[in-house]
Amino acid sequence: MKSFPVAGGRSVSLALYSDVSNSRVLLDLMQSGKLEPEVAFLNASLVPDVFPVLAAAHKALLSKARESLTTRTLHSELVYNYSGSKHITESLKRCGISDDTTYILAARFDASNEENGRIITEVTITSWQMKAVEKLISGTEIDLGKLESRANQPHILKHYKIPPQELLISTLPDAIVCRIAARDAL
Repeated sequence: MKSFPVAGGRSVSLALYSDVSNSRVLLDLMQSGKLEPEVAFLNASLVPDVFPVLAAAHKALLSKARESLTTRTLHSELVYNYSGSKHITESLKRCGISDDTTYILAARFDASNEENGRIITEVTITSWQMKAVEKLISGTEIDLGKLESRANQPHILKHYKIPPQELLISTLPDAIVCRIAARDAL
């Protein structure tokens, strides 16, 4: 697990898991609104680097601050923003997890200083939240550095419609970030 500053003093914590065996349970909990703590689950095979996820997280926080979320929660907004598509259902299906997803990137925005009615410190918050996320996922946590080597580049190129010529002048993460940033303008 690693925490990254995003915007306005907020941060997002990311953890990468392989060999996940309970993605169906996680999907059911999310769809029923009973996932505790709230967390975003991304299909990690579509994530070549943390940079696009941080861009999507920043965009989600801006939407929340402007009270203009497109989805119901901040965490689903992160998945929606990561997809680059304007179609909510398609975005969540494509970039979120499915019944048989075994490679997952979990993302959790920092919570307030009060959890379950008790005041706790910032360090404890991140630790408590990510320990709760670890308990949710039946899989093996692996280093975030493995994202690039395990990314499904042909699938990413197809999903984001990135032509090979673009990669001659840009990196794959940069091409994804451009699409995330430009989605609302197109």
